[in-house]
Amino acid sequence: MPTLGLYIQVPFCQTKCTYCNFHTGVVSSDRFTPYVEAVCAEIRNHPFLLGSAGVLWPDSSFLCAATVDTVYVGGGTPSLLNPKLLAHLLNAVRDSFPCALVEITLEADPETIDVEKAGQWAAAGINRISFGSQSFIDEELKAAGRMHRRADIYCAVPILRDAGIRNISFDLIAGLPRQTHDSWRRSLSEAIALAPEHVSVYMMEIDEGSRLGLEVLRKGSRYSARELPTEEATAGFYEAAQEQLAAAGYEQYEISNWARPGFASKHNLKYWRREPYLGFGAGAHSFSGEQRWANAHDPSAYVAAISAGRAAIDSVDTVTRELALEEEIFLGLRQLSGVDVSRIERQYGVDLGAKISRLASNGLVERQGDLLRLVPARLSVSNEVLVELLM
Repeated sequence: MPTLGLYIQVPFCQTKCTYCNFHTGVVSSDRFTPYVEAVCAEIRNHPFLLGSAGVLWPDSSFLCAATVDTVYVGGGTPSLLNPKLLAHLLNAVRDSFPCALVEITLEADPETIDVEKAGQWAAAGINRISFGSQSFIDEELKAAGRMHRRADIYCAVPILRDAGIRNISFDLIAGLPRQTHDSWRRSLSEAIALAPEHVSVYMMEIDEGSRLGLEVLRKGSRYSARELPTEEATAGFYEAAQEQLAAAGYEQYEISNWARPGFASKHNLKYWRREPYLGFGAGAHSFSGEQRWANAHDPSAYVAAISAGRAAIDSVDTVTRELALEEEIFLGLRQLSGVDVSRIERQYGVDLGAKISRLASNGLVERQGDLLRLVPARLSVSNEVLVELLM
C-alpha cells in the first residue's frame, strides 16, 4: 500500500533570527486560532481544492489508497501554539486520511517547552521533537537573535523525556557569528552528552533575504556581520561534526543529518527519495511525482482564500524529464546510501560515465557497481560535485 507524508506549516515566531530568510513573522497570538482553523479546512477539503487548482496526480486513485504514515509540523515555531490547536490539526489529519502514523514531528524552540505542553503533545500523538538548539554558546545565540540560552536546552530535554518522547533531534548551525573552532566543538560535545536520537548540522548560509545577509552585503557591522567565520573555518566545523558524531555512534545518512540506528527522519527521507507528500498552510509545498506546487506565503492571504472556499495555491509547476533527472541526482547524492546509476541512466536515457569518471579521478565520488556516492570526506564540497554532474 502506498504511503504519504504530510507537512503542516506554522509560520509564526516570537522573533526573527538575524540569519533567517524564511517567510515567517512575529504576530499577535490572536491570529493563531483563525490560522489553524484555515489549515484544518484545507486538510478536510483537499481533494476539491487541489482539483480546482489544476493539480493532477499521476494515479488518480492514489489519494484514496495512500496511507499517511508521517506528519511534520514545522515553521516558524509551531511549539508556540496552544497544544489544543496542535491536537486539532492532527485530528483533522486523522479524520481526512487513512492513517498509520509512525512518526509525528513537531519543531520546537527550547524556551517554549514546559511540562504541561510536553504532556499534551505526547497525548496528541507527537512522538518526535525537532529541537531548534542551534548552539550551546550563549554569546552565539545572542548574536544570532535567538530567544533561548544554553540553560533552556538543559531544562527542556528532561521535560520531553519525562513526557515519554523518545525521539529528539537537535539542530546545530556551523558558521554562526562569533563561532570558533573551540566553541563549535563544545556545542557538539554538549549536544552529544544530552543523547538525542538525531542531530542535524546546517552550514551557515548568507542570504540577502535575511537581516544578517543584507548587512554583510553592505559591509556593515550590525548583527555581528564582521564576526562570521570564514568559509574555510565553517567547512572545518562540518568536518569536526562528522568526526565527533561518528565517534559517538551516530550514523550520517544525509549531508546534514546523523542518527542513532533506526532514528533517521522517516518524513524527510520522503523528500530525498522523491516520494509524494502534501503540504498544508501558508507557504507549504507539495509533490505528486509529476507536479510541485506551493501555497501563498502570506498567512493573511492564505486564510482569506481558504475561508472563501478557494485553494491558496499560487504556483503549480510540472516536473519535466530534465528537471526530474536533476532531482534524482541532486537529492539522491545528498544521501550517503547514494544513487543507482544504472537505473537513472536507463530511466532517463543518459550516459553519466564520463562525468562520473572525471569526478572519481578527483576523489569526489566513489562508485561500487551500480551505486554512486559522494566520498564522505568531501561532503563539505558537495555542491561542486552536483553542479558538475548536472551540467
